[in-house]
Amino acid sequence: MAETAEIWLLRHGETEWSRSGQHTSRTDIPLTDNGEARARALGQFLAGRKFALVLTSPMVRAKNTCALAGYGGQAQEDANLMEWDYGAYEGLTTVQIRETEPDWTVWNSAPNGGESVQQVGARADAVINKASTASGNVALFGHGHLLRILAACWLGLDARQGELFALGTGSISVLGHERATRVIQQWNFTP
Repeated sequence: MAETAEIWLLRHGETEWSRSGQHTSRTDIPLTDNGEARARALGQFLAGRKFALVLTSPMVRAKNTCALAGYGGQAQEDANLMEWDYGAYEGLTTVQIRETEPDWTVWNSAPNGGESVQQVGARADAVINKASTASGNVALFGHGHLLRILAACWLGLDARQGELFALGTGSISVLGHERATRVIQQWNFTP
């Protein structure tokens, strides 16, 4: 990837579980009506912008966001863009998990039967490496925690530091370069 190329991070639109705060990784749930509207708004904002590579998580919420934004025909599915595997905490809110583990955060304690932050970071690095082979800007349609970790990895930070980057549903963030330094050019913009 040329130093001037950008990686556009596009988080999927709202789902019932993202609205309620339930951890959603491998449960394949659709967008809400609001989520579909936000995905179309992404497409209006992007206005047919050209990308050398478009990758999407294989989960329906990401694929539908990609399609509604106008990039479904160009997109390639990449399992490395799937959300953090929350294991036994799938479908639970942080409040519910803290009933038995009072100090729990996903950033500090791997979910039972799920992935560690380091495992998710390795997947994020794989996506960055794939994006780096493109001959221009890249669009990634994915999930909140995964994209936050990907941003941390892009900056050379520990994957755990993704916790510092809040990311709303239906948002756009742009990673790029300032000279030879990897930077965040725009973060958590909602059209």
